[in-house]
Amino acid sequence: MENDFLDNTSIISYSAKTYEKTNFAAVSQINLSQGTDTIEWLNTYGIKFQNEYKKVIYQNKLDDFLIKLLSDEEHPNKVILLDNLLFITTRVLITESQKLDSEQMVFIVSADFLWSIQEKPGDYFNWIRERLEGNKGIVRKKRADYLLFLLLESIIDNYQDTYEENAELSAHKLNSTHIKPTPEFTSLVEKRKQELFNFKKATMSLKDTVVKLEKIEIDGFDVKYFSELKEQTNNLISNIDFELQELESKINLIFSIQGHRLNEVMKTLTILSVIFIPLTFLAGIYGMNFENIPELKLKYGYFILLGIMVLVTVISIWYFKRKRWF
Repeated sequence: MENDFLDNTSIISYSAKTYEKTNFAAVSQINLSQGTDTIEWLNTYGIKFQNEYKKVIYQNKLDDFLIKLLSDEEHPNKVILLDNLLFITTRVLITESQKLDSEQMVFIVSADFLWSIQEKPGDYFNWIRERLEGNKGIVRKKRADYLLFLLLESIIDNYQDTYEENAELSAHKLNSTHIKPTPEFTSLVEKRKQELFNFKKATMSLKDTVVKLEKIEIDGFDVKYFSELKEQTNNLISNIDFELQELESKINLIFSIQGHRLNEVMKTLTILSVIFIPLTFLAGIYGMNFENIPELKLKYGYFILLGIMVLVTVISIWYFKRKRWF
C-alpha cells in the first residue's frame, strides 16, 4: 500500500527564486517545512491511504484531528479551522465524464504548505503547475493561500468552460425553431435539465466552501482572494438558473402545442358529430318498421328526405362558419 501511495504522491516546492518537483521513495521523506520562504504543494491521488496519511501527519507534527477527518470516506462540505491549519473538503464534478460523475477533494492548508488529496487520478491543475515551473505570473511570489485560490478558481473555470460548451450544443439541438411535441425532443430537454442540476449542485457546493473561507481567520492566510471566487460562482449559478427557466418555458410550450392540437382534433370531431346528429335522427325516424308512416308512400319521398338532409347539412356548416368555429 505504501508503494501505491508513493506512486500517487508528489510535491512541488517553490519560492520567488526556486522551483523543485519531487517524487518519494519513502513516506519518511515527505517533509512539509513551516516558517520558511519555501511553499510546498503536496498532491496525492487516492483517499484510502489511511496509514500513510497518519505517518505524514505525525512526522510533520500536524494537528492529529486530521487523522479522524481523513478517515471519513464521505464528507459533506467542510471548512474546519485547526491548529494553524485549514481542513477543506468538497465534492467536485468530473466534467470529462459524459455522466458528470463527482469525486471527493480535500485540501489541508497552512500559510506555508498545501496538501491536496483527490479521490481519482487527473485534475484541472496542469496550467498551475506550468506557471509554477515557468515562474509565470505572481504565483511563486505568493503564499499557500493564493495557491488554494488558484486551485479553486481552476475548478470553477472548468465548470464555466464545460457549461458554455454544453450550452452551445444544447442551444443548437433545442433551438426554438426545432421545438416539436415529440418524446425525443422532451427527452433532450429533460437530459439537459439534469445536466444543469448537476452543475448547479456542484457550483453551489463550491460557493458554500468559498463563503466559509471568507470568514476564516488564520495567521498568514489572506481571505481577500476568495471574494472574486464567490462572484464567479454567483455568475455561473445565475446563468444556469436562466437556462433552466428557458428549458421550463420550452416544456410549457410543448404542452401548449399538444393541448392546442388536441383541442383542434376535439373541435373537428364535435362539429362532425353535431352535423350528423340531425341526419341520424331523420334516418332513424324513417327507418322504423311502422306501416302508418304516410311519407313512405310518397313517390318522391326518398329524394325529399335526401334533400332535407343536404339542406340541414348546408345550414349547419354555414352556421359554424359564421360563428368561426372552423
